[in-house]
Amino acid sequence: MTIPDASTVFYALLGGIVPAVIWLWFWQKEDSARPEPRGLILLLFLAGMASVMLVIPLQKFAYGYINDNTFLLFSWASIEELMKFFAFFVIAAGSRFLDEPVDYAVNMITVALGFAALENALFLLDPLKHGSLAAGLLTGDLRFIGATVLHITASAFVGLFMGLAFFGGALKRTIYLIGGLLTAIALHTAFNFFIMGYKDQNIFATFGFLWVAVVIVMLMFEKVKHLR
Repeated sequence: MTIPDASTVFYALLGGIVPAVIWLWFWQKEDSARPEPRGLILLLFLAGMASVMLVIPLQKFAYGYINDNTFLLFSWASIEELMKFFAFFVIAAGSRFLDEPVDYAVNMITVALGFAALENALFLLDPLKHGSLAAGLLTGDLRFIGATVLHITASAFVGLFMGLAFFGGALKRTIYLIGGLLTAIALHTAFNFFIMGYKDQNIFATFGFLWVAVVIVMLMFEKVKHLR
């Protein structure tokens, strides 16, 4: 295994981070009335990136012990969604800046974009190292294209469910959090199943399914933003 040089790492990080920052700018507009401090946003983004380094060994461990393919995909999805929530919890739990329902969704998406940025950068390393970026993007199943949208959508569901319970008691918040995490894990598992089980088949069905979830997220955003 050859170690990539500094320029390869730089361009891989650039290719992973720049699209994520553009997405971040878009989603931050959903909280434009009372935005969080830039320092908190940066910490959440970096925490999302750092969580990738915890996910990788956990997924390798699961791969070594789980023989059933469906359960393996479920375990991988669970590890990623739980670790993204853990990153959010460590940085933002109890923060005085989480003062409106929509903050949870926007901040969870910020973590998800940090996660996707490093994940996509790691995906780019190998084709960049071999000078075949175009071929790598064209033949590397659907992860590079769809992973960012998947992470945004899955983490948005967790944050939106928490936002829906913003004015509720501890029991309601707990139930809604569990519901959000289960929804995110189910969506992530389904996406993994499609891209790993069907490869280039049913591309339109796979992305159609994902964009239906995006539409649901946008509708939920409008509901959560107007909660009083």
